[in-house]
Parts: sequence; structure tokens; C-alpha cells
Amino acid sequence: MKTDVSIVLDTRREKTNQTYPVKLRIYSPLLQKAKMYSAGLEMTEKEFKSVWQTEKPREIYKEDRNFLDTIRVNAVKADKKCEVFSFELFEKKLKRRSGDGKNLIYHYKSQIEELEGLGRYGTAESLRSSLKSIKDFINRDKKKEIANISFNKITPLFLKQYERHMILNGKSKTTVGIYLRGLRTVFNAAIGDNDVSEDIYPFGKSKYSIPKGKAVKKALTKQQIKTLLNAKPQTPEQKKAKDFWFLSFLCNGMNIKDIALLKNKNLSGDLIEFERAKTEHTSDEQTIISVYLTDFSKSIIENYRNKDTSPNKFVFPILDMKLSNEQMHRKIKLFTRFVNQHIKLLAKANGLPEKLSSYWARHSFATLSIQGGASIEFVQEAFGHQNISTTQNYFAGFENETKKQIVESLLNFD
Repeated sequence: MKTDVSIVLDTRREKTNQTYPVKLRIYSPLLQKAKMYSAGLEMTEKEFKSVWQTEKPREIYKEDRNFLDTIRVNAVKADKKCEVFSFELFEKKLKRRSGDGKNLIYHYKSQIEELEGLGRYGTAESLRSSLKSIKDFINRDKKKEIANISFNKITPLFLKQYERHMILNGKSKTTVGIYLRGLRTVFNAAIGDNDVSEDIYPFGKSKYSIPKGKAVKKALTKQQIKTLLNAKPQTPEQKKAKDFWFLSFLCNGMNIKDIALLKNKNLSGDLIEFERAKTEHTSDEQTIISVYLTDFSKSIIENYRNKDTSPNKFVFPILDMKLSNEQMHRKIKLFTRFVNQHIKLLAKANGLPEKLSSYWARHSFATLSIQGGASIEFVQEAFGHQNISTTQNYFAGFENETKKQIVESLLNFD
């Protein structure tokens, strides 16, 4: 055993009924640190002595004694399952029921809970979609909710059958790849927790390779941008969606989330300087992106910005400082949906691609920048990519017609 496990009465603060909380105390000699966890009982000092500190408690105390014995035994078992002790790992082992360690669903939910605790709601949602897809595939011929999926079930053959099923049902390889990378993350976490053997790992060479879908970048031509700019919105919602689409386009293809998170301190004269929210958890060194503001960009900002221009206040009334991280995530999703819904209506009314969305603004910025003579290094800096290969891969995803136009423009000196 790597820790000292004991049941104690926490007498630091007496309650009004003269009782104290009973707690599970874990002390790690390695970390030289102790933590206490509620046992869900409250007792007076006399009751605690009669229940726990006597060798043979009276009949009336046996139920509480057995309850506390179970808590202590479960803590000892959790401790033994920690190859290298940490309180985080111990707590994870302590909370779960027998068999949870081998249950894929349990590990999915643990990862989702951890991500949400870190404020990474988008990644958590992706994992939730991945789990639902795997469960739907397994349950496709049944009508009963699945509570347990053994890791042993996830074999290379299972994954090939899952991929085929998804493709036959109209899902793209890109979607399949997203779901299976989520599954792989969960598998790796379970192996890291020593719950699953590496011997059954289904991914990799000579096993199963996750498909790589071709993410074609959608971009408007210069003429289409002009058509959209001159398009007359039929509703105030369409006007607002159009304005924020162009703000994104003119600000290095800044996505809606980054626009929503802008604070007044990010604005300075003709510049916006910000860090991309997307790279917050993926990069050790954050890249500051500088955006030059045109008069048109400034007019959009001034038209929609909050009256309070204090440095730490949000520029736009999309978010509120009083909101929790989860509430902010939902607000950003709703606003992005609002922009996409109304920009599509405006596009359709003006003969533009009906699938137009805020996603296109970023790719249109990249395409027209390179067509206009900008270097790939410029786009790399504008996007905040640390590695130029990321920008090159981005360019590689454009449609063939777009690539043709970019190459042909290289010798166009008019």
C-alpha cells in the first residue's frame, strides 16, 4: 500500500447540533500530503468512539460501522490500483464501481468530465458525439440502452466494420476520422490508467488505420465577395450576419469564437492583437496574431460594440463576464449558428453558394491573399500557425479550381 488510509472525525469545526463530519483520510508519504474526503456521516465525538474506535461496537452502531468499513476497504483497493500514486488518479479509481475500469463507456464519460472541468467544451462535445456513434453502431439491431462496452470488443475488425457502416450511411471519412480519433484518445487514457492492456490496442501498423478525409476548403471568388458585399439584406438579422461575416473575412479569417472573446484591451488604434482560443490547449507557446483594421472593419466594430470600453470588458455584447465557461461556450455556439443561418439566406437570395458559412470567411481570406500575391509565410503569420507545414496542408485542401486560379495569378502582372 502506498498510502495511509484511515477514518477520522474532522473536529476542526463543530456543527450547531454538536456533531462533526466523518471523513476518509488519505496520507501519501511520497507526496508528504494528506487529503480528506467526506464519508457522508456526521457524529458526536462519543458516537464516533462507539462506532469506530471500539473493537466490537454495539448492535445499534453496526450498520454505521459496516458502512465505514466499506469506504475504507474501497479506498485501500483504489490505492492498490494506482501504479504510481497521485490524488487525481486515486480519486478516479475510488469513485468507480467494480468493472468500470474495463468499460469503454465509463472511460469516455471520465474523459468528457475531465475536459469540461478544464473548460474544453468543444472537445468534450466531440467525444460525446464519438461515444454516441459507437453505441449506435453496436446497438443498430436492438432497442436497448447500452451501459457497458468491453474494450476487448474494439478490435481492428470491429473498427473496419464500423467505418464501412458509417460510409454506407452517408458519413464522410472526415467524420469517421473525428469519431475514431476520439475513441483512440479514450483507449490511450485507459492504458495510461493501467485499466487496459496495450496488447489489445487496435490502432497502428498492421492493425487499423484511421481514415484521413480530404477537408476541401471552401472559398468565395473575388467576384462572389463583391456580390456578397453589394447584396442588400432583407432583414436586420441578415445585415448583422453579413457584417460579422465580413469582419471575420477582413480580420485574417478570425473565427466567430475569437471575435466573441475579443476584449477592449485587444484593440489598439488600427490593430487587433489576440491569441487564438483554438490553440489555448494545444500549444506551449501562444502566438500573438496582429490584424490591421480597415475603415470598414472599424465601422462594424463601432456599430455593434458595447458602450463599456473598459480594457477587460468584451468588445461585443455576445458574452457577459458573469457567465460561466460553459454558458459562454453555449452563447458562442448560438451566435455562430445565428450568423450561419442568416448568411445562408442572404447567399441564396443573391445566387451565391447556399452552403456559405462563417467557415468560408477564413478560407476566402487565405485564397484571395495568395491570389493577390501574398506569400504563404504571410498566411502562416496571419493564421497564427507555428509550423508552416500546417499552412501548406491548409493550402493543399483547396479545391482544384482554386489552386488553378492561384497558380495562374502568379504571372498576372496587370
